Amino acid sequence: TLRMRVPALLVLLFCFRGSAGPSPHFLQQPEDLVVLLGEEARLRCALGAYWGLVQWTKSGLALGGQRDLPGWSRYWISGNVANGQHDLHIRPVELEDEASYECQATQAGLRSRPAQLHVLVPPEVPQVLGGPSVSLIAGVPVNLTCRSRGDARPTPELLWFRDGVRLDGTTFHQTLPKEGTPGSVESTLTLTPSSHDDGATLVCRARSQALPAGRDTAITLSLQYPPEVTLSASPHTVQEGEKVTFLCQATAQPPVTGYRWAKGGSPVLGARGPRLEVVADASFLTEPVSCEVSNAVGSANRSTALDVLFGPILQAKPEPVSVDVGEDASFSCAWRGNPLPRVTWTRRGGAQVLGSGAALRLPSVGPEDAGDYVCRAEPGLSGQGGGAAEARLTVNAPPVVTALHSEPAFLRGPARLQCLVFASPAPDAVVWSWDEGFLETGSRGRFLVETFPAPEGRGGQGPGLISVLHISGTQESDFSRNFNCSARNRLGEGGARASLGRRDLLPTVRIVAGVAAATTTLLMVITGVALCFWRHGKASASFSEQKNLMRIPGSSDGCSSRGPEEEETGSREDRGPIVHTDHSDLVLEEEGTLETKDPTNGYYKVRGVSPPASPDSCVISLQWKSPGISNFP
Repeated sequence: TLRMRVPALLVLLFCFRGSAGPSPHFLQQPEDLVVLLGEEARLRCALGAYWGLVQWTKSGLALGGQRDLPGWSRYWISGNVANGQHDLHIRPVELEDEASYECQATQAGLRSRPAQLHVLVPPEVPQVLGGPSVSLIAGVPVNLTCRSRGDARPTPELLWFRDGVRLDGTTFHQTLPKEGTPGSVESTLTLTPSSHDDGATLVCRARSQALPAGRDTAITLSLQYPPEVTLSASPHTVQEGEKVTFLCQATAQPPVTGYRWAKGGSPVLGARGPRLEVVADASFLTEPVSCEVSNAVGSANRSTALDVLFGPILQAKPEPVSVDVGEDASFSCAWRGNPLPRVTWTRRGGAQVLGSGAALRLPSVGPEDAGDYVCRAEPGLSGQGGGAAEARLTVNAPPVVTALHSEPAFLRGPARLQCLVFASPAPDAVVWSWDEGFLETGSRGRFLVETFPAPEGRGGQGPGLISVLHISGTQESDFSRNFNCSARNRLGEGGARASLGRRDLLPTVRIVAGVAAATTTLLMVITGVALCFWRHGKASASFSEQKNLMRIPGSSDGCSSRGPEEEETGSREDRGPIVHTDHSDLVLEEEGTLETKDPTNGYYKVRGVSPPASPDSCVISLQWKSPGISNFP
């Protein structure tokens, strides 16, 4: 029963007190606090309507109820108790003071919210490896390292500055502390120094929340660098043939040890020192002069090209062009000069300017555009240089065939017809044709074809060919027919018609030929008569009574005779054989009266007269046939 009465009494007591005045409560509770190592920390606490015991706890551990907190030499409680102030002081703050703190009203059963005390440790002064003076080589990348050791809280950042300007290009690295050793942080600056960095000052700064202004360490850069070269030419613009002086100046650390000159990459023999004198020509425009300066660290090279004035020089000739008819044709040529030369295009033999510049374009060309085109450059300001270069335009088209003049021919004599063929591409064949046939090459009956290159081609129309048709033993029909000369290539066919002219003997020639024929006939008659008499003197009497017929072949060896009886009984066709020589030159025939046939077909009359027939006589009749005379018109 006693146990049941005690809670009831407590409830009654609480109700009585509540009705008597306000209950204890916090006027101010402690808040989180950040403080630097070594400084003072103050956690505030105020209670209202409470006059009992107040104490502080550190991470759950009670510090005590007395104001001076015995056993905690750096801790104490301050404030006006009547006003309920009970602030906790810590001085100097150490790392071990970082904890969670509560203000408690023990008799009232009140506890404040926990307040976290953070202790900040400022970073130590950073160190730059190799400082305070760092020796570097210009142009060689280097890593500069800044390091800060200690138990700084929070971890500091390391920054690089030059002339108050923050530098980029850094990397950060932190080394966690091992037991019993402090940790460290490092910042690495990657730098490629130049000669302008010689004597420069760089600053490494360690800063954190504990020390916003940070702590700085400065270093000085000492640079070694290869020569820095400046090359000049005087004068820079010159006429070809004038003198020019080059001056090579350099700064270097350590000092310069040597100079080397070159032109267009090739060493200038005998050139030493910072000056070079030359006589300028066109090559100096495209082949710069260079000066290389050396010292113990390295070398540097500078070059410059002169502005040399010179007349046009041909660099690239125009190339021959071959296009099909209807296509575009283009030429190009290159002239070099200073100032740049003016280039014009013309056609050989013509004065009209077709275009200007390095290229010429001819749209949709035809056979009439074939020929030689000239690329011309005018002389320079000095009057030197200039000239022209040409190239041929070949227009591929069907063959162009022209019948050449042919000499008239004699009947049954040799004849020749010719045609001239121009074609690009070259013709597959050249063919002669006439009424009853055609011939491309070789011979056929009385006809023979020969084809050979023409001595000189026609500009731009491709190579020329001459085709010749030879005719042996012309006939009447050859003078009245047409002969066609034709040629074909992949683009088409062309042809020309040729005819054979006839040549007759002049009257004088005919007279001479007739006289020659009559003289020959007379000589043969005389020779025949002489042979007959010579044979008659040796013949017997029986043969002298007969009427004789004598035959003289081409190789005559005498005459023959037969008696009257045979003559009376024999027919006219049986009077004796008519013998032809190999050339049908002679025909001897006995007739009632002695008569010689006219070898000129009536132009001249030749008669042989002999005494009346008798046994002692030999009658001869001769006919002479000669090719080329007997058929005179």
